Amino acid sequence: MWHVYNLVREGDEVTAATFRKIAKDSGTSVESERVKIKLTIKVEGIEFDPEGSSIRLKGRNLTESEHIKLGAYHTIELEPQRAFTLHKRLWDALDIERIRSACDPQASADLAAVLITEGLAHLCLVGSSTTLIRAKIEANLPRKRGPAIAGYDKAWDKFMEQVFTAVVRHVDWSVVKCLVIAGPGFAKDTFKTYLDAEAVRRDIRPLIEHKSSIFTAQASSAYKHSLKEVLALPAIASKIKDTKAAREVAALQDFYAMLGVDSSRAFYGPGHVLAAADLGAIQTLLISDKLFRINNVAKRKKYADLVEGVREAGGEALVFSSMHVSGEQLNNLSGIAAVLRFPLPELEDQELVEEV
Repeated sequence: MWHVYNLVREGDEVTAATFRKIAKDSGTSVESERVKIKLTIKVEGIEFDPEGSSIRLKGRNLTESEHIKLGAYHTIELEPQRAFTLHKRLWDALDIERIRSACDPQASADLAAVLITEGLAHLCLVGSSTTLIRAKIEANLPRKRGPAIAGYDKAWDKFMEQVFTAVVRHVDWSVVKCLVIAGPGFAKDTFKTYLDAEAVRRDIRPLIEHKSSIFTAQASSAYKHSLKEVLALPAIASKIKDTKAAREVAALQDFYAMLGVDSSRAFYGPGHVLAAADLGAIQTLLISDKLFRINNVAKRKKYADLVEGVREAGGEALVFSSMHVSGEQLNNLSGIAAVLRFPLPELEDQELVEEV
């Protein structure tokens, strides 16, 4: 659904089955019933619910129907496994690339991560285009000292059980390559031991069969932003080295490293990056998909041409997903950055402002 959200823009036409509540007068009373109809709307508003995997499109009806007037506003909801047709005046190269990516059977959830510390855990699924928090587990743990220690042990066991249940429920080993249990302190190691023991005790075959694909790793916290530390670890990176998320993390690390070593070969912001592209200097382009979700056709075309131009010149252009932690980081840098083939100190001294 993230791919669909990035494909549909205001002004597009979407055809799909939808429901309309119709009032019927029986003579003695007015009753309402839901009628299934097929409509085409011209999109004017888009809302995306990543947790519910649904998209709500609002627009004016373009279909003749006895139940809804031409030009009347209606909302269509798109969900997985519900067919729809998207009409565009122009399909650019990035739209085609996104469709190809969405149709790739390997473009699924590559990594599951349990970020855990005492009393708090997040279960995240990292896919090719999104990072979703599938479960959040919180527990109030009593102090370990004094008479409260018995209460602590009971609360801790309950917390372990809740995290274990979340893993069993949300980790699909047919698409997940590895499970990382990460966090500060001892909680990650304790949970790994608990997970292994409970999998055997309850005979949960997927966990037993994939024991070698479950790792522990150090992270500074149990929050989503710590995923970037986990993805950067060599042991984890080698497991998911071919995934889009891992490449984005590595590219962002390379950018920051270059910025620290030679700032005349690392630029961010539309003005400087576009100027470097005009000089054929870009080795690696980092650009957020947020910049393509705009209704300004000229500006979107400028960014699409930038991506194509870098690739045609032999450079690498990475379109970062805003739903990954690396994409969130890039958005904090204006959504666009580049590592150059050669230094441009004269560009570094210029103030170039290009509105995003």
